[in-house]
Amino acid sequence: MRHWQASREAPRLWALFVAGVLALNFPLLGVWAYWSERLGGWGAPLAVAAFVAWGTLIGVLAWFMERAPD
Repeated sequence: MRHWQASREAPRLWALFVAGVLALNFPLLGVWAYWSERLGGWGAPLAVAAFVAWGTLIGVLAWFMERAPD
């Protein structure tokens, strides 16, 4: 059984988690939706931006995990 060790990747993963929470939390998405409606109902770019942010977070996580030593 492997014991928990602090690694160099742990702060990066925590930073990625915080970035994901900040980017995809409900209040921020609500602000984006409000401005989308106010600027003429640009809901599609809002959805695309959310999926791009989500995909970027997944890609960065995969990159971090591939670089991690075994």
